[in-house]
Amino acid sequence: MIQLLFMVLCLEGMVAFLLMVKIGPLRELVMKCLDQVKMRKGTVLTIAGTISAILFSNFISIIKIQNKGAKIGTMTPMDQVLWRTNLLEATLMGFSLFLGFLIDRMHHYLRKLIVLRSSAGSSKKEFERLEQEKLQLKEKADKAAEEVKLSQKQLSSLTETLKKVKLESEEKDQRVETAEAHVAALQKQAADLLLEYDRLLEDNQNLQNQAHGYRS
Repeated sequence: MIQLLFMVLCLEGMVAFLLMVKIGPLRELVMKCLDQVKMRKGTVLTIAGTISAILFSNFISIIKIQNKGAKIGTMTPMDQVLWRTNLLEATLMGFSLFLGFLIDRMHHYLRKLIVLRSSAGSSKKEFERLEQEKLQLKEKADKAAEEVKLSQKQLSSLTETLKKVKLESEEKDQRVETAEAHVAALQKQAADLLLEYDRLLEDNQNLQNQAHGYRS
């Protein structure tokens, strides 16, 4: 029994050491083995309960031997051997349960740490992706700003061109109005000349008629 408990303690100590100190892939191997062990939770609890029951029985035996020795006044050599054996077994089983609990907690928190690291890694990747998107958006914004500036310059140029065309159009309209007024004046002058010509023709006709009358 004692040799078996020493072997269990050595094994638990080695497992705890490998969990605390990372040596190549041994920690990952131990973590996987503990995952498999924890999947059989009922068996683990049964073993722990059995060891606890044996530990309690050893404590009872130790107390009985001590009470017996107190009544007699001394312990017989056989009682002393039994007392030391039970005490050693109880001590080994207590350390074994303590190391088992320690290994369980270490495995639990290492698993949490692995999950947190993976979450941190994914968060870092997400942050880098967002930074890249931010840079892309900034580049697009700069490009859009340049396009807006170029459009504003083109708009200013088109506005100036439109103003020039408008001024030229106004000048042409003024010229057309001046030309129309000049044509209207010429038309009026031509009409007056036609009227004067008709009057002169009429006067000429009258003079000719008068000249014929004098001849006859």
